[in-house]
Amino acid sequence: MEQKLDFKLLAIIVGGLLFTFLFWMERLALNLLLYSVFICIALLFDKGILKSRKLFTSGALHLLAGALVVYNQSVLTVFTWYISLAVFVGFAHAQLIRSVFTAIISFLMQLFTSPFNLIQRLINIRIGNFSLKPLGKPIKYVVLPILVLLLFTALYSNANEVFAQYLSRLTDGLSAFFTHIYNFFFADLSIERVVHVIIGLLFTAAILLGLKGNGVEALELKCKEQLIRNRKRNKNTFVYEFADLFLGSFIKRKMALKTENIIGILCFAMLNLLLLFLNLIDLSTLWLNTQSASAAHYATELHDGTNILIFSIVLAMIVILYFFNGNLNFYRKNKTLKLLAFIWIVQNTFLVLSVGLRDYNYVLMYGLTYKRIGVAIFLMLCTVGLITVYLKVAQRKTFFFLCKANGMVWYALLFVCCFANWDVFIVEYNLKNQKASGIDVNHLTDLSDKTLPLLDQNRKLLYSALEHSEFWPFAIDTAANSTTQTTPTEKLTQQQEAELAFNKRLDQRIADFKERYTNTTWLSWNYRDWQTHQYFQ
Repeated sequence: MEQKLDFKLLAIIVGGLLFTFLFWMERLALNLLLYSVFICIALLFDKGILKSRKLFTSGALHLLAGALVVYNQSVLTVFTWYISLAVFVGFAHAQLIRSVFTAIISFLMQLFTSPFNLIQRLINIRIGNFSLKPLGKPIKYVVLPILVLLLFTALYSNANEVFAQYLSRLTDGLSAFFTHIYNFFFADLSIERVVHVIIGLLFTAAILLGLKGNGVEALELKCKEQLIRNRKRNKNTFVYEFADLFLGSFIKRKMALKTENIIGILCFAMLNLLLLFLNLIDLSTLWLNTQSASAAHYATELHDGTNILIFSIVLAMIVILYFFNGNLNFYRKNKTLKLLAFIWIVQNTFLVLSVGLRDYNYVLMYGLTYKRIGVAIFLMLCTVGLITVYLKVAQRKTFFFLCKANGMVWYALLFVCCFANWDVFIVEYNLKNQKASGIDVNHLTDLSDKTLPLLDQNRKLLYSALEHSEFWPFAIDTAANSTTQTTPTEKLTQQQEAELAFNKRLDQRIADFKERYTNTTWLSWNYRDWQTHQYFQ
């Protein structure tokens, strides 16, 4: 049964008004959860959407993302909310989609086409004998010429200064004229608020209006997770015709599986020897080396190792996908090639462990930062990627299988990371595990307001680390003239000045937080800000 359009249009209008009520001049916090509840209710009452396990699961995860924003408000939780929204809406309107990445792409297409879909819905609506459909054709005739006119006007204004001056006067006059008319009729309603309502309507329309004939869903349905042996090469594709145009008869000479197998063995053998040499160096200088290294040495090793790891993993994916994406998977004499590919995967796993050890040593010496935590998470994703590559070779899987499996793991890991209060965790770890000389005061004081109670509680401990921070007076001059000796009296005075500067900065941040918290409404409420406010109460 085809659903009437009235419900969707009514839901879009309600959603647009709710959007501007929840988010106008507010922080993203409790309002995101309330908007998520509205989205779930609207999609569940949509009769055109199949009520399946996939819909309920993705909807529950989206509500969880909204709850995490309220509990642990941060850039990461807000980003997770947007990603979960894209996945939920993508799965809701195209439930044959299997990959998280495809669902996100489907939602982005809905987002970009929402203005056109909304206008089409409005034109087709009927109220008794009244219909906006007769206005559709004139609008079509006007929109395209106006767009062309605006495009060439912009080009001509950049090419001719005199024309640009006349255009500027014209636009300023028109802007003042329409602003005067708007203020005459709607003096108490700001233009910015009207634009905000329109954005809310379009955003809600992108969520509730699905694509007609979703091409992304149809394209993904053709993707298989299991490789199938092709007896004949398809010579009617555009790629084949394009290659035949430039390569001529060379493309028609199909490479024999035996030749392809030998080339693959040579490639993997050379790559394994190269990576083995690198891993042996790591084994002797990193794993078996008992001598302590400097922090600068660990930093250089970590950065270089991470770059090598990224290149190696990408190279492994490309090489394996090239040799194990066709009939070579079904070749009876490919056991040596598979063995070398598995050895290549194992060696890349050892490279991941080596970079992980460098990251661990660096954290022990210099403490935690977001970048070092990011390296650890990246290593986890690399490990998952290598496992899925192994399954691809061992079980004859396709590239789509890699995208689907890795997408699910990345999506799950995104939610897991949102449960941690990373700012507070970083400050707590560094204060408990670092010597005073190793505490980076500049980094700790740049974190979010969640850390203010910890910084306030540990002022005396932070005082002892001020000499190596931006709060130390004449820090630049002292670094430039390292041979200059300071007397105990001068150093004591500098310590006092540093403590004064540190306290002034911290007290100002606390005062700013109290003022901001007092001026926010309940729509911007989140647990971490409330917790910080309770401490200073």
